[in-house]
Amino acid sequence: MMSSLHVLEGGSSAVNGNWTQFGGNLSFVCLAISLWALFSIQFQRRSFRQEKIAFGIIAGGASVGSILLAIEFHPGIYIDLRFSPLALAGMFGGPIAAAFAALLAIAFRFAVGGAAMVDGIITMALATGIGLAGHFWTRKRSPELMDVALLSLALGVVLVLSMALLPTLVNAHVLAGVGFPLTALNCLATVLGGFVLLKTQQWELERSILVTAFSQSPDYLYVKDRNSRFITVNENMTRLFRFRTTAEMTGLSDFNLMSRPLAEELYYLEQQVIDTGVPLIDSTEYIEGRFLLASKVPLRDKQGRVIGLAGVTRDVTERTALERELRESKNLLSHAMAGMSDGIAMYDGKGFLIFCNDQYRHAFPLSGEARVVGAHISDILRRVVETGERPGIPEGDVEEWIKAAAASLHSNKDEEVQLHNGDWRSIRTRLAEDGTAMAVVSDITATKQAEIALRLSAEQLKSLAETDGLTGMVNRRAFDEAFARETAGSARKNTPFSLLMVDIDRFKAYNDTYGHPAGDQCLRVVSKCLRQSVSRPADIVARYGGEEFVVFLPDTSAKGAMIVAEQFARRLAKENIAHSGSEFARVTASIGVSCATGAVLRTNPNRLLTEADAALYDAKTQGRNRILAHSPNGERPAMKEAG
Repeated sequence: MMSSLHVLEGGSSAVNGNWTQFGGNLSFVCLAISLWALFSIQFQRRSFRQEKIAFGIIAGGASVGSILLAIEFHPGIYIDLRFSPLALAGMFGGPIAAAFAALLAIAFRFAVGGAAMVDGIITMALATGIGLAGHFWTRKRSPELMDVALLSLALGVVLVLSMALLPTLVNAHVLAGVGFPLTALNCLATVLGGFVLLKTQQWELERSILVTAFSQSPDYLYVKDRNSRFITVNENMTRLFRFRTTAEMTGLSDFNLMSRPLAEELYYLEQQVIDTGVPLIDSTEYIEGRFLLASKVPLRDKQGRVIGLAGVTRDVTERTALERELRESKNLLSHAMAGMSDGIAMYDGKGFLIFCNDQYRHAFPLSGEARVVGAHISDILRRVVETGERPGIPEGDVEEWIKAAAASLHSNKDEEVQLHNGDWRSIRTRLAEDGTAMAVVSDITATKQAEIALRLSAEQLKSLAETDGLTGMVNRRAFDEAFARETAGSARKNTPFSLLMVDIDRFKAYNDTYGHPAGDQCLRVVSKCLRQSVSRPADIVARYGGEEFVVFLPDTSAKGAMIVAEQFARRLAKENIAHSGSEFARVTASIGVSCATGAVLRTNPNRLLTEADAALYDAKTQGRNRILAHSPNGERPAMKEAG
């Protein structure tokens, strides 16, 4: 009974010892991986290949250390956690790290020797291969915790298969003796080491991003200690002060870089930030011919003490120059706007007034107070309606007029409007590409008044040019123009056109007997009788020359023309103007009448004048004071006594 108890106690003690040794082995492997995580940042400054070689050596060293702490399960058979570092080297370090780790560990195992040397080397190679498989599985992305778990599981399968299939390990009954703790602790070491490496990669990535952002920032970035000495700077700072590397600026201060007065000013400002803990935001600095905008914030340790400051400085030289040019341009534009006579206004795409000068408001005295920045064109137009500033606005639907006028704002147009007091404004509106409408308002009252006066003068001059000054009727020039126009119209319409040619009988004798003033008065009376004898607007009476008059009657037959001639003769006879030099003892007139239609008017309208003149001549030779008609169409002449 005692013998059995000693056996059990001895077996139990052996198992406990194995687990203790395995725990120490696990601690060593995790420590080695943690040391790599601690010092890996230093290797980032070296090349990619050097970093992978260093990682492979660390992983191989961890595997060798695990072999040194191995449990000799059977003569020549060592049980340890060498496989976990090899698998991790393959996944996280790739082929280069895996090769160095495997070669180092395999070489050491070969040097140790023993019965299970070949089986151990094979298992080590398989563990490295599993790690490389995991590396290529995740080569297009970063490994994750799930990938580490799968790697651990695959390593456990490889170890179990090795203990179950490799002859030396099978003969030693390794699987039955320490299979579980060996597999479990290798898997655990893989998970723990993988977790540490994942975190290390994450920290390295974050640090790399921060370092890259710091070094490649377009601004000037730096960190200073409490004495305003540079601890670190980015590449832009080295270029600004013409250094080759950032390390050359470490430990320097502004007193080493610029003039003493400027350095003292910057030092004073930075010490205020450090002493008070209040950040300095957007302070303007002028360094090396550049305008800089600096912001500086205090840096604190865990206890809240200020240990330095971080600064970011932005080069605003070009912006400062642009702002200065813009300010100068704005001032120049303001002076120009204030001094110009025209009013300027700008409306945005929605119809809101976004700019106007005083001249624009003064151009509209009744609605000027409504023309302020922010006002809508509809409200301005409504004020125009309320004050009656613009006459002629329809009295019906005022809102409809406002809506239509507001809609027409965003279009290129020129318009002239008259205000309530008779003043005139020219409004020229032009539309920009962004939908902004610019209106230029000019006072054209004087120009408009001059234009109206000029038009009236022109009309008066035209009237004088076309009117006989003595009788007030159409003169010969205007008659010729009207004759050509009206005969062409009758020809198109194929309507009759009649013409009367009137001559005062013995007018020279009248002038000789009574004098020219009496003769002029006689002409006025005759012209009055002629005008009273026609009734239609289209009928024209003209002084043809001297004592001769012409009447043309569109759309009038020969019979109608004879009626007009007879009416004139009767009116003249009724005036009974004494004429002692006439055989009739009073002023009389001879009248020639002509009428034509169709082809004559189209081909030779002047035949009307010729025939009327011939009829007048015949009337005078046949005794005067009579009406004689000739027809261009070849009809027989008609004659009537005028009185």
